[in-house]
Amino acid sequence: VQPVESGGGLVPAGGSLRLSCAASGFSFDAYAIGWVRQAPGKEREGVSCISSNDGSPYYADSVKGRFAISYDGAKNMVYLQMSSLEPEDTAVYCCAAIPVPVCQPFRARGGPNSGYWGQGTQVTVSS
Repeated sequence: VQPVESGGGLVPAGGSLRLSCAASGFSFDAYAIGWVRQAPGKEREGVSCISSNDGSPYYADSVKGRFAISYDGAKNMVYLQMSSLEPEDTAVYCCAAIPVPVCQPFRARGGPNSGYWGQGTQVTVSS
């Protein structure tokens, strides 16, 4: 079982995209679910996360105010709404489900190093 991402693509700078993560098999009570991105030549980065135990979602400083994460319990889906996209946001975005109900692993340098990961979806922002 692994998360399945969708919604990547090519968008001009300033545009928006919504990524979706199908998280069937991962109970929101037991897992933190979030997004990690990897750009060529750059360190992997935990972008955002949502969990049942944290009071509010986590956002990396690089995306704060531009990205919004949400969870639909009826569909067991996690969404990442990305706005005001910049060329620096170009990366492969992976959905990850971590078996702890807190987002702390996503705050670590390089993001979480365990859990269940999707295959990733490419986001390309043109200048």
